Amino acid sequence: MAKYQIFVTAKKGIFDPAGTISKNALGNLGYEGINDVKIGKFIQMDVDDSVTVEDIEEMCEKLLANPVIEDFTIGAED
Repeated sequence: MAKYQIFVTAKKGIFDPAGTISKNALGNLGYEGINDVKIGKFIQMDVDDSVTVEDIEEMCEKLLANPVIEDFTIGAED
């Protein structure tokens, strides 16, 4: 069995309202030096050994991420 971690975030230049709200809220709470906050998705998949990283990439492109406005990175757990 293999485990993959997938991180999905908005592409550079795409407005991230949740990140903007969080950044402003942190400032209102007195935290200084916060230049930017990005909010995304974290997906963890447990798959059979027959599933390849290419399969995971295809799943991201077709369903798990919106390739028009989101980027994703895939990491394999040991």
